[in-house]
Amino acid sequence: MSYDLVIRNGTIVDGLGDEPYVGDVGVRGGVIAAVGRLDGTGEREIDATGLLVTPGFVDLHTHYDGQAIWSDRLNPSSAHGVTTVVMGNCGVGFAPCRKEDHDVLVDVMAGVEDIPGVVMTDGLPWTWESFGEYLDALESRQRDIDVAAYLPHSPLRVYVMGRRGANREPATAEDLAKMRALAKEAVELGALGFASSRLATHRTEGGHRIPSYDAAYAELLEIGRGVAEGGGGLIQFVPDIPAGGYQPVLQQVFDAAGETGLPVTFTLVVGNAGDPVWEDAITMVEKANGAGAQITAQVFPRPIGLMIGLDLTINPFMLYPSYRAIADLPLAERVAQ
Repeated sequence: MSYDLVIRNGTIVDGLGDEPYVGDVGVRGGVIAAVGRLDGTGEREIDATGLLVTPGFVDLHTHYDGQAIWSDRLNPSSAHGVTTVVMGNCGVGFAPCRKEDHDVLVDVMAGVEDIPGVVMTDGLPWTWESFGEYLDALESRQRDIDVAAYLPHSPLRVYVMGRRGANREPATAEDLAKMRALAKEAVELGALGFASSRLATHRTEGGHRIPSYDAAYAELLEIGRGVAEGGGGLIQFVPDIPAGGYQPVLQQVFDAAGETGLPVTFTLVVGNAGDPVWEDAITMVEKANGAGAQITAQVFPRPIGLMIGLDLTINPFMLYPSYRAIADLPLAERVAQ
């Protein structure tokens, strides 16, 4: 039997929990046709002796929201075995967005992800306004790996509320109804769900907290209801790293999940230093799932590598109470103190 491609003598890890084994993978018409010891030949053959052959990895937490628009290569992920990336995490992204608010979303992404604002200003064509139009823009470009996206909370809030949303003012009943309707529409068009953040260190390039930071429970709930009405999806959430435990910051999201029936995935920072407050989150997850919820904590599979600096999102002093007391000051004043 012949194949378009045969990968030979690789150590196959099939993702099903089986023990790794040495074998071949035959591909025909872009689809895996056979796995095992293959007698057939391939038009192209790759010797994978000593290498792992695995299913493509799905990177659940990325911020390629801009790069996926202007580039056909999603490096570095596509160079490391990743075949699908999920964007819109932390509730930051570029849709929906009105023309007059482009600068707001660039400011948010530049601050949260330390991507230079000029890169986004020059690279984004802004051929969309609605989230559906953004998905169309993604679909119009061929790229080396697949992409999927959440509806991000901060752009949604700014789209509905304008500068009131950017300034973190409370949403009105009319605002909530619009957010719910837009969330429903986004899921119907292909969004994975919606993403939000209450991490205090998530700040705009100008140093302000991002639009979703202290959104009320009613807002989370109404957006969640819209997602459920659109067919369902995930709530992705980044909580703050609390000194006193996770209960206050996670419970509202868990409650919203319980009321809407939506699963939740959230970022959990686990460290060996200091009080193990992350254990509170594990206890909460176990209790909620025992009652029928679907909640998953995402934990870094390796030590965290960061770019740090007083003018960046992360710095060595950010968790110290003495630094938090001056965190909102301009850079020059923080340096002086």
